[in-house]
Amino acid sequence: MSNPIKPILATNAGYGITLLRVITGLTFMAHGSQKLFGMFGGYGLAGTGQWMESIGLTPGYLMALMAGSAEFFGGLALVIGLLVRPAAVALIVAMVVAIFSVHWASGFFITNGGFEYAMILGLISATLLVEGAGKMSLDRNLGN
Repeated sequence: MSNPIKPILATNAGYGITLLRVITGLTFMAHGSQKLFGMFGGYGLAGTGQWMESIGLTPGYLMALMAGSAEFFGGLALVIGLLVRPAAVALIVAMVVAIFSVHWASGFFITNGGFEYAMILGLISATLLVEGAGKMSLDRNLGN
């Protein structure tokens, strides 16, 4: 009988994916910290929740908690290389919601509030979903 966890932890990616994974994870953690804790100029849960409510994402506080948690804890998972594939799924969902609920109407370029940045973060997350965490990860060590 096969271990059902092994495919989640398996990776064929090399060392290069580690740099991409860690920097992207830190970026997501920073954005999640803005939403959850009000760090780095963010508005915290209450302020982010009010803004989300204003754009139709209701209930706003819960949506802020979900988005902030996906970004912060998903980013943390990327940084430490543990459960990267499930974290990538949560981050892809968060970016798809951001693209279509916030950025789509503004076009492509981030300078106009467009979706390019969220798209790139979602694409990196999709790459990690496909490739796994890489050689320098807890996933690889636990999967072996």
